[in-house]
Amino acid sequence: MSDTFSSLSKMIEQVGKDKGIDKQIVIDAVVQGMLVAARRKYGTYRDIEAQYNEETGEVELFEFKEVVADEDFIDEEVELKLTDALELDPDAQVDDTIGVRLETGELGRIAAQMAKQIITQRVRDAEREIIFEEFDQRKGDIASGIARRVERRSIVVDLGRIEAYIPPREQIPGEQYRPGDRIQGFLSDVRQTTRGPQIIMSRASEGYLMKLFEMEVPEIYDGIVEIVAAAREPGQRAKIAVRTNDNAVDPVGACVGMKGSRVQNIVQELRGEKIDIVLWDEDPARFVANGLAPAEISKVFVDEASKEMEVVVPDHQLSLAIGKRGQNVRLAAKLTGWKLDILSDSNAAARTAESIFNLMLVPGMTETMAQNIFQSGFGSFQALAEAQVDDVMMIPGYDDPDKAGSLIQEAKDLLDSYVSEGREIPTAPQAAETKPVNDGDAKSAADQRLKDELAQLSQANEAAAVAEEKDSATEERVSE
Repeated sequence: MSDTFSSLSKMIEQVGKDKGIDKQIVIDAVVQGMLVAARRKYGTYRDIEAQYNEETGEVELFEFKEVVADEDFIDEEVELKLTDALELDPDAQVDDTIGVRLETGELGRIAAQMAKQIITQRVRDAEREIIFEEFDQRKGDIASGIARRVERRSIVVDLGRIEAYIPPREQIPGEQYRPGDRIQGFLSDVRQTTRGPQIIMSRASEGYLMKLFEMEVPEIYDGIVEIVAAAREPGQRAKIAVRTNDNAVDPVGACVGMKGSRVQNIVQELRGEKIDIVLWDEDPARFVANGLAPAEISKVFVDEASKEMEVVVPDHQLSLAIGKRGQNVRLAAKLTGWKLDILSDSNAAARTAESIFNLMLVPGMTETMAQNIFQSGFGSFQALAEAQVDDVMMIPGYDDPDKAGSLIQEAKDLLDSYVSEGREIPTAPQAAETKPVNDGDAKSAADQRLKDELAQLSQANEAAAVAEEKDSATEERVSE
């Protein structure tokens, strides 16, 4: 036993140095191992303590017993006669507790091996804790390692002191790595489990994209340029929004780099993923317009209450604004945090005409009044019927409560009449479908404009006729 536990001080120093573990942790493990070995030999009911003596470099065992009067002595395992106690300590008294040193050589080789196992386990636990704390502090950084194998479609990456995992959802679709390939990823999560630290890496997260820009663009690293938001469809396309507080710095240009060198380095790392860099703006409408680039925007209608926007684009820009399988508008919505509805100019014009026609069904409603109501956010008289007076007072010309209330009541009466009579609410007649014109053909363009104007005139006349018919019906009911 003396050989097994000899030179503990040297062992403690060596383990601490090799594993990078605090010396006290190793000492505690050694003491705990000796204590378990002692209790296994002498029994758990005996009061035994272990202490490390730094001067001698040995673990000392002490058994504590209660001092009792000689005539009351019963169990020598836990009690000590007063006469024997006085030999050890002249000041001993009944009910005192006195420690008696035990010889460690009596433990035997099996007990010593058990102590060694506990020491090894404690050192391993301490090493795991150090690794966990190290990687927990690095969470949010980029790490690089060697791909070792694939387990349940997860890539196992050797980071040196520990292995990390890239789950299938955190991989870029289409990427394949073979054992021995170098792989880089974003430390997205660090978990402590019963089997030790678990490191989760990602190549598909927005955080990885933002960190790549921080590494590649010095202005971002220095805080001159800031990435406000990012959105990705890994392996296909991504958008990032940037801004700067220094007017002398172009944030988009800084991220692109000379001849696109900076962004191209990132594109190569992401296996050809297309990246749009857009300028952030505190005005949500302008930010959305920037986010839908490269599409051009004609108009934007904002509904702040529901955080929705209706974006109108030229007809020839509709497919570009929506993107392949809706990718462009989907990324723009994720980037800006707004729900986006994309309309072409022709569709928006048709919707506007439909709303104006619907509003002009209200008795006495003129086209100018209908346009003011539509531009204030009411697309139908049904919406007016459900509106509050305060909301209607925001319409130009209806800032008086009585006038606003009267408009709401007229809309309600009109809706009730259609419901009670079982009639369908009329819709605006659709203009004849026309073929796209050649921009260079002036005659065709002029003919097209004439057809459009005639169609609009026809819609206006029909709306006026419907309104007149409604007024006549109202007068007849009144006369009756």
